[in-house]
Amino acid sequence: MTPSPPPAPDASGAGRPISRKSLLRAAVAAGAAAPLIATGTVALARDTGARGQDLAPTPFCDDGDDPTIPQMEGPYFKPNSPLRANLVTPGTPGTPLTVSGYVFGRNCVPLRGVLLDFWQADNAGAYDNAGYTFRGHQFTDASGAFTLRTIVPGLYPGRTRHIHVKAQAPGEPVLTTQLYFPGEPRNSTDTIFDPALLMNVRSVGGGKEATFDFVLDVQGDPTDPPTDPPTDPPSGSWAPGRAYRAGDRVTHSGAGYRCLQAHTSMTGWEPSNVPALWRRE
Repeated sequence: MTPSPPPAPDASGAGRPISRKSLLRAAVAAGAAAPLIATGTVALARDTGARGQDLAPTPFCDDGDDPTIPQMEGPYFKPNSPLRANLVTPGTPGTPLTVSGYVFGRNCVPLRGVLLDFWQADNAGAYDNAGYTFRGHQFTDASGAFTLRTIVPGLYPGRTRHIHVKAQAPGEPVLTTQLYFPGEPRNSTDTIFDPALLMNVRSVGGGKEATFDFVLDVQGDPTDPPTDPPTDPPSGSWAPGRAYRAGDRVTHSGAGYRCLQAHTSMTGWEPSNVPALWRRE
């Protein structure tokens, strides 16, 4: 969801809030890339959670302290991405990249069934706006884990190297953010870059492996069943382009389903394809 706009600053900058991102950028300028663990790598949520500490939610790609609020998801997002964890096809140019990690709640509980929708530029820095190249969604498994197989995205004017993602736990708001690569020269000039979103990246053979743990701003396991009694579905049978509420019941392909989180339906997200949105009854 889009955050509330910050107070308008006067000419001197008074009234402009000091944001988490501003503080992190100041740390970058002082020589600290991001919160670190003893190994010198970017701290992962699982490391903090292991020490019994509450986790700070993963930030949006922009938290309101830059004039980029309309670019929350960027101009290249497309709905209806295919269900797949591997975005690479045979012969695809680029450096192979595997991104893996977990999705947690604030209280360090791993979240299952979280919808993760990824999209990025190809090796030349171009987005596929006609089709779904380098676009795909998946769901975290029972342990809250995910794995994305893709390539290192190319650069395009005005931005550093990045991967877009939308994350949504069942029944919870959507987090729209971006993942970044350490050591990129453009990190210091990109107006949206946030060092809290740096992945841990290492070279392995001819490719790269990256890790990142998302922390959604939820407490506990959001996959509990919706409150009874359920509501009647808008029509009785599932159809794309309709607004469903948690608890709505529909039929699709001869089976009954119950809505787990409010959403607008779309082709490709039929109830049988999206267990984070629908539960078969």
